[in-house]
Amino acid sequence: MKEQLKGESLLFLAALIWGVSFVFQKTGMDYVGPMTFGLMRFGIGSLATLPFIFIYDHYCKSKGLDVMRFSDKTMLKAGLLTGLANFGLSSLQQIGLVYTTAGKAGFISAMYVAVVPILMLFLRRKIRRFTWFCIAVALVGLYLLCMTGSAGEFLHLQLGDGLVLGSSVFSAAEIILIDHYADKVNPMKLSFMQFVIAAILSGVCAFAFETVEVSAIIDCRIPILYTGLLEIGAAYTLQIFGQKTAPPVISTIIMSLESVFAVLSGAIFLHEVMSGREITGCVIMFIALLLIQITDTPKGELHD
Repeated sequence: MKEQLKGESLLFLAALIWGVSFVFQKTGMDYVGPMTFGLMRFGIGSLATLPFIFIYDHYCKSKGLDVMRFSDKTMLKAGLLTGLANFGLSSLQQIGLVYTTAGKAGFISAMYVAVVPILMLFLRRKIRRFTWFCIAVALVGLYLLCMTGSAGEFLHLQLGDGLVLGSSVFSAAEIILIDHYADKVNPMKLSFMQFVIAAILSGVCAFAFETVEVSAIIDCRIPILYTGLLEIGAAYTLQIFGQKTAPPVISTIIMSLESVFAVLSGAIFLHEVMSGREITGCVIMFIALLLIQITDTPKGELHD
C-alpha cells in the first residue's frame, strides 16, 4: 500500500506539472516563435533526461541485465518515428496557443484519448460500442467548448482550437508507437531520442521561418526552463516510475487531471475566464475521455 501511494503521488505531481505547463507554453509566445520555443524546450528536456539514463543503465548493469545501445536499429527506428510524432503534436499545439487560451488548449489536447481508438482501427483492432459512445459524447463536449456562433454556424472552429485539435492526432500516433515499442526498447532512451529528434526538427524550422534572437530566448528563460526541465525532463520520468506501482485505472484517473490543472492554472495565472457553455463542454469531455481511458486505452504511455 505504501508503494502504491508513492506511485500515485508521483503521477499526481506529473499531472500537475503537465497541466501548469500550458501556462508557460502560452506565456512563452510573448517572447519567441513556436519553433524557437520548441528547439529550446526539447533541447533542454533531452539533456535533463541524460542523468536518469545513466542511473538506469548503471542499475541494469548491477543486476546483470542487458543495456540497449542508442545505435540499436530498433531503438533508432522507434526514436525517429516517435520523434516525428512528438514534433508534429508539439508544433501544432504551440502554434495553436498563440490564438487560444491555455485552459482550452489543455482540454482540447486531451482529445488524443478519443483519437487513439479511431487510429487503432487501421491496425485491425476491434473497438467496443461503449467506446464509440464515449467518443460521440466527447465530440459534443468539444463542440460546446470550441464552436462559436449561432446554431446555423455549426462548424465555426477558431484557428487556435483547430490547431490544438490537430495536434491530438499526432499525440495519438505517438501513443500507439510507444505502445508498440514499449517492450522492445529502453523507455528512458526512447524518451531521450524522441526529444532530440523533436529539437532538431524544431531548430530547422526555427532558423528557416523565424528570427532566432538570443536576447529573446534569455527573456523567455522561465517558460523555457519550466517546460524543458520539469514538463519534459522530470514529468515523463515521474510517470514512468509512478506507473510501476500505481494500478492502471487509478493511474488513468490521476493523469486525466492534467486538463483540469490546465484550466485552473490558466484562470489563476493568466486570468482566463470560460463561459458557462465552455465549462459545460469541459465537464462533458472530461467524463467521456476518462471513461475511454479506463475502458479502452492501450498499454503505453498515457501522455503527449
